[in-house]
Amino acid sequence: MRSTPPGDVPNPLNATYYGQRASRGGLLITEATQISRQGKGYPGAPGIHSQAQVEGWKLVTEAVHAKGGFIFLQLWHVGRMSHSSLHPEAGLPVSASAIAPQDGSKAMTADFKQVPFETPRALELAEMPGVVEDYQRGAQNAKAAGFDGVEIHGANGYLLDQFLEDRSNHRTDQYGGSIENRARLLLEVVDAVVAVWGPGRVGVRLSPYGKFLDMGDSDPIALFSYVLAQLSQRGIAYAHVIETRSAEGAPPDAPRTAPLFRKAFTGVLISAGGYSAESAEETVAEGLADAVAFGRLFIANPDLPKRFEQKSSLNPYDRSTFYGGGDKGYTDYPALF
Repeated sequence: MRSTPPGDVPNPLNATYYGQRASRGGLLITEATQISRQGKGYPGAPGIHSQAQVEGWKLVTEAVHAKGGFIFLQLWHVGRMSHSSLHPEAGLPVSASAIAPQDGSKAMTADFKQVPFETPRALELAEMPGVVEDYQRGAQNAKAAGFDGVEIHGANGYLLDQFLEDRSNHRTDQYGGSIENRARLLLEVVDAVVAVWGPGRVGVRLSPYGKFLDMGDSDPIALFSYVLAQLSQRGIAYAHVIETRSAEGAPPDAPRTAPLFRKAFTGVLISAGGYSAESAEETVAEGLADAVAFGRLFIANPDLPKRFEQKSSLNPYDRSTFYGGGDKGYTDYPALF
């Protein structure tokens, strides 16, 4: 949420941030990046749907590549987690069904105020191809901006997850009801993005058992096993699953996600959420995941891989500076190496 308004354009500060965290041969995955104005959910979040945004992201990719790193852009549509003030020309937020979150969570307006979520408008059948085209256009723009690949954000209660899970999807057409129907939009998006990049440069992020933003499904094992099997058939670069136990408010006995779905996906499996260097090493050594991703610790430690390698102490992160603002809590964390 530090892009330049108006237009949500990445800027030199963003390039500095990602460049600080780039390492030779390492893979960075960007912050979530909206594929359209309608897909925007937070003020200051960057986009990938205009030429100005493409030019802004070039600053980032050049900074990362100068360090010998690789970087994937995360493609994102927030769906019902938006507010009409962020896209007044488009009206209400959209979703699988006209259901607002009921867990007390809040929307963020264009002027950074937190307000109750509006009841979204259910996407019409005729609008589905346009949503898929927006993802494909975002993938094309990411290539023009110099990225090495893209990750499709299908997790955390945002649009594609809203279609996947039956707590938020009450549709009765070909995008609702059965698991196959609820997974249809995600898989159409994957196919459209793969057509741009090829399967080896496309990842997908999922959050089985995630409760964030009032999400849930009556049979997550069946749902996400089906989705991961379909992604396996497509030969994508990786599946990126979030550990439920790392979420705020998650019960201590929440199931570990990676072990549950390791056999469902035949490709590279990345696990994320609440890891230390030691638990990450153990997870990979046990074959429960092929790699582990870090977010919060990497924000606070620009040289995190080297610190892990050298068993050095870590900077504590400051949650209050995660979103919005300037260099404080963003590019001013000290590095050891």
